[in-house]
Amino acid sequence: MSANNDEGVMIILSSPSGAGKTTLVKKISELNNYIVSISHTTRLPRTNEIDGKDYFFVSENFFLNLIKNDKFLEHAKVFNNYYGSSKKFVTENLNIGKNVIFDIDWQGTDQIKEKNLKYKLITFFILPPTRKELFDRLSSRDMKDKLIVEERMKQFDQDILKWINYDFVVINDNLEECYNKILYLIESTINNIKLNYDKSLIEKHIKKLI
Repeated sequence: MSANNDEGVMIILSSPSGAGKTTLVKKISELNNYIVSISHTTRLPRTNEIDGKDYFFVSENFFLNLIKNDKFLEHAKVFNNYYGSSKKFVTENLNIGKNVIFDIDWQGTDQIKEKNLKYKLITFFILPPTRKELFDRLSSRDMKDKLIVEERMKQFDQDILKWINYDFVVINDNLEECYNKILYLIESTINNIKLNYDKSLIEKHIKKLI
């Protein structure tokens, strides 16, 4: 699945924290010809994360130096930590026909869109089925740290408004169904197949979440 034989496609998955985009990105990356853009970050690794596989964990000084030397395709500060996508890694893989998947927030997405790169770009915004489900996921993931969970839930109300700037919005109620829907939308877009995509259903769901 790529736009032509020469170049890969950029696929962005964004979501409010806890909606499941990272799990989906990993699942899609297992497909042939897909590769994840591994971000640099200044945040500390979680217990199950591996340096160089999940993220490149770096110091703030090191990260700021990369910004200064224009090494990032996009970068953003999220919850007091920096995240950035390596320009060299992304373009090298796209140029050999690999489809590159990004696990980034709306700030990074906006930066990539503004660059008007020559590569085809498909953007997805992932939503949780309910506020309660999101709260439960965050509580489980962040080891019952109530302050972190509260901060994420407050941010959710701001982040969710960015859905309108994405090509597609997918509700992650069932992981397998969500994954299959994303693959169908990617393939249809690459092959210029007309889609019956109803934004009014998403608008109703957003109202319920807010």
